[in-house]
Amino acid sequence: QLVESGGGLVMAGRSLRLSCAASGLNPEIRYCIGWFRQSPGKEQEGIASIGDDDAPLYGDSFRGRFTASRDSAKTIVYLQMDNLRSDDTATYFCAAEPFCTSPTFIRSRYDYWGQGTQVTVSS
Repeated sequence: QLVESGGGLVMAGRSLRLSCAASGLNPEIRYCIGWFRQSPGKEQEGIASIGDDDAPLYGDSFRGRFTASRDSAKTIVYLQMDNLRSDDTATYFCAAEPFCTSPTFIRSRYDYWGQGTQVTVSS
């Protein structure tokens, strides 16, 4: 099970940190945890994905403003979002890709998805 939290309403230019809490995943399997977002009328975008080596992969549009990290127990993955803009308004999802050898944004590889958390950025 994956549960996102930390979304909300924020002014443009401010920051938010999203959390993705993972539970029930098989501890003997390597997972990558990815962050994606979906805005109305737009394709889903891959934001960041992080594997066991903790070296995140970032989508080109997000590198520099968004930072993914995970806690030492590797059960929570964070997405720090800085200098938010109105076009960052979206529903943000985390997902888990089992047997992951290196992070990707190939959505079909992600077997487990959270319900999403809404981020609304007002200008």
